[in-house]
Amino acid sequence: MKKTFNRQQRKSIELRSEKISLRKKRLEVLEKWMLQNREAIKAALASDLGKSAHEADISEVFPALSEVRKARRKLNLWSRAKQVKSSMTFIGTRAKIAYEPKGVCLIISPWNYPFMLAVGPLISALSAGNTVFLKPSEFTPATSALLKTMVEALFDEEVAVVYEGDANVAQQLLQLPFNHIFFTGSPAVGKIIMKHAAAHLSSVTLELGGKSPTIVDETASIKDAAHKIAWGKWINAGQTCVAPDHLYIHRSISDEFITQLKNEVSKLFGKPEDYTRIVNEKHFDRLSELLKETSESSILLSGKVDKSELIIDPVICKDISAESGLMREEIFGPILSIIEFEELDQVVATINEAEKPLALYLFSKSRKNKNFVLRQTSSGSVVVNDCVLQFAHPHLPFGGVNNSGFGKSHGEYGFRAFSNEKAVLKQKIGLTMSGLLYPPANKWKNKLLDMLIKYF
Repeated sequence: MKKTFNRQQRKSIELRSEKISLRKKRLEVLEKWMLQNREAIKAALASDLGKSAHEADISEVFPALSEVRKARRKLNLWSRAKQVKSSMTFIGTRAKIAYEPKGVCLIISPWNYPFMLAVGPLISALSAGNTVFLKPSEFTPATSALLKTMVEALFDEEVAVVYEGDANVAQQLLQLPFNHIFFTGSPAVGKIIMKHAAAHLSSVTLELGGKSPTIVDETASIKDAAHKIAWGKWINAGQTCVAPDHLYIHRSISDEFITQLKNEVSKLFGKPEDYTRIVNEKHFDRLSELLKETSESSILLSGKVDKSELIIDPVICKDISAESGLMREEIFGPILSIIEFEELDQVVATINEAEKPLALYLFSKSRKNKNFVLRQTSSGSVVVNDCVLQFAHPHLPFGGVNNSGFGKSHGEYGFRAFSNEKAVLKQKIGLTMSGLLYPPANKWKNKLLDMLIKYF
């Protein structure tokens, strides 16, 4: 690892002055590889998570291709230095913001979308001109092996390398003085990443999770909301960082909504081939324990729970204690808890008492309610009358706030995350405005200074 790191460190210095066309060439070969190996990608995802070909395409292959294509189209614009205006004090100077690569970067990617959430940051890092260490999750070995094959086929080790393995490998990697670390995972592990980063003052982007709440008020379109929530919650068997975690439903429409939600679950995920499995026994057991805490009278919908196949069918619960695991922990699985409410301000107060979520969803036709929720809550993203789609929007930053993470990714925001925005100022030679204020002080300079303080 140290030997490869040193090679990448030397290479990263070379890449500072590299032509943008060479970065775009790397992105081009990456795009071609994904297109040529589309079936292999889907096969790996089926092996690791039981993802259907359709779900693999829409949730992993297509977003990765969209990301790399946008980067290729926009890279010249993103990387171009941006001129900035001067003030009275700086008359005669020229200033700009130049984007330079941070250097050697570490990407630690998760298991829930093991291809997209590894390749997306890789695209951003290469776009910005960095060298990369990629550590994929050991919980999805087929996809991790595929990522290693891909990177070895396309790039020299001094540009990009993949290290497979468990947490011990990650611990070894974190001993190295990376210039930037990009981590996707849980808040608990995010804190560990930050501690290691602090030892080297490495900058970090943390894409974490949390309990993303969903609100359905009395004005919402019940059928539309149920359809979208069912898809957003149970795609990938709920193993999605921005999936609705729990749902607040206005008491006046609760029964009708729950009936419609059950119907939508049956339509979307009634066929076994359309439904993903739980990633491994560890997470199956964790989810099973959460279900054991829940009384049978609280469960409104359930189905197959089979450890041998790692299947937990969609579960809908109601009247769950605020002290239960379902309400305290991020569920990250196919269990949806429903809480009835009468006053929206009570829901907002409850949300504000908890950690800031990665996403917040509101289904409503009321402009007043939309504005109230937008202004009175804090979250990484807010989606009105839909869910999950913000992750794939090509022009929106993706990321959390505080406990749900910090730093943004995707598109130009991902490019910036892996770039140092360097201030560049060029001053003329000779008499300058700022030079008029150099010591020694005199009456005229003091008057000039008073004027600058008062008016500029």
